[in-house]
Amino acid sequence: MALPTIRQVRIVFYPILTAFGVPANLLTMVVLFRGNCGLSKCISHYMFAMAMADLLVMMFCIIAHIVMYQFPFTFLSHTSACKVVLYFMSTSLQTSVWYTVLFTVDRFVAICYQKLKAKYCTMRTAVAGIITVPLLVHLQNVPYLFEFTHVRVVNGIQWGCQPSSWFRTSLVGVAFSSLQSILTVILPFVLIALFNCLTVRRILVASKVRRELRGHSSQIQKDAEMEGRRKSIILLFSVSGSFILLWLTVSVSFLITGLTGTAHYDGDYTDTAFVATEAGYMLMYLSSCTNACIYTATQAKFREEMRLMLKSPWTLFLILVKKHS
Repeated sequence: MALPTIRQVRIVFYPILTAFGVPANLLTMVVLFRGNCGLSKCISHYMFAMAMADLLVMMFCIIAHIVMYQFPFTFLSHTSACKVVLYFMSTSLQTSVWYTVLFTVDRFVAICYQKLKAKYCTMRTAVAGIITVPLLVHLQNVPYLFEFTHVRVVNGIQWGCQPSSWFRTSLVGVAFSSLQSILTVILPFVLIALFNCLTVRRILVASKVRRELRGHSSQIQKDAEMEGRRKSIILLFSVSGSFILLWLTVSVSFLITGLTGTAHYDGDYTDTAFVATEAGYMLMYLSSCTNACIYTATQAKFREEMRLMLKSPWTLFLILVKKHS
């Protein structure tokens, strides 16, 4: 019997995404760690943290999913291991999302509030946020370890994970599920969209005022201050704009299924809500490997560093071959 189309797409999509996303995020982390990209330490820290969180998403949300789906009787399918994997799926995804929110807020302050920039947009603030976010996320997700129970017992060993009926129907379980949806999808999406709208509004107002003050000469002379902000604006809109576009489907799906109560599909893989949700998940996970492409496309020095990193192994290999010959 042929698999439903959405499942066939998922089987092909996730391995391809992993094959590209894991090396891309690893290479991004190495390039940023070297610190030769011409970016401030504050921005570099946020970008490094986002790449690290995206790598964890690849490991726990995609690679673990592939292993558990394709090989259902590995150790990851033991109920205890499955609970831990699902816990880290949730925490890694939330950490990645909130690092993007922190980066958006930092760039919003840097672009729109020059007086506050000196106090807020610092390496100290970045490190504090990067450390605090995963701590809060892991604490908030502790109930996740108690949400699931085994699917079956074989020779005294518990296999698989499924939502516990008592947890799902209890007041605590319903509140926790709602909180998960809000903190993982709805609130970050709203915040990033809001800060981008405010940034665009501030840029348009500032540009209009500066054109009026500088008169017709602004058509010829470059505005040094606006030119200095251009790269930050492009980077902000590229990262946050990509996030908004790729998370839009899953955000709408969460809202609709939450309001209509159609979150469970009873094995109907052709159901429109199920297909929309699965497509949203694929786009959501795709956002975990787009930042490397964005940095390469928008940052010339980052692009040059990445080119050098990619050439270095081959250069070393050629040197070794020449010496050997």
